[in-house]
Amino acid sequence: MRSMLRLETVSPDNFDAAIGLKVRPDQEHLVAPVVKSLAEAYVHPDVAWPRLILDGDRPVGFLMAFFDAGLTGDDRGTGLGSGLWRLNIAAGEQGRGYGRFAVRSVVAEARRRGGTRLTTSWYPGGGGPEGFYLRLGFRPTGEMIGDQRVGELDLTQKSVLP
Repeated sequence: MRSMLRLETVSPDNFDAAIGLKVRPDQEHLVAPVVKSLAEAYVHPDVAWPRLILDGDRPVGFLMAFFDAGLTGDDRGTGLGSGLWRLNIAAGEQGRGYGRFAVRSVVAEARRRGGTRLTTSWYPGGGGPEGFYLRLGFRPTGEMIGDQRVGELDLTQKSVLP
């Protein structure tokens, strides 16, 4: 893993770089554009945790998470509700470990806040991110949010994304 990887709060200084990040054209129907995520973060400032993913000074992706809230409104008694709301890795940057770094970072923040469960959702089927999330240890819960499958990580397991 690159030692120069870091997350940065989206600010006026990096806003244009953040909204300029685009996934591959064949993935555009699978994840909202960064500008929509930032608009949602603006109207949900107490919930959204948007971050730009940088490799050195180069923007390579964007994530938005939430903590202490339920993705489906149900923490099922497993602790604080935390989730990965969005993950956009730039088209030319995919397959280089940036998505894994992003998920690890959200796991670390959720644990820091006392979370025991991390959720995310994805569109099932070919071309989507399901395989990526399953390889990272997310397991389908059986729940759906609209057309998206919900998956979860049990953060009490030390082996989860060390």
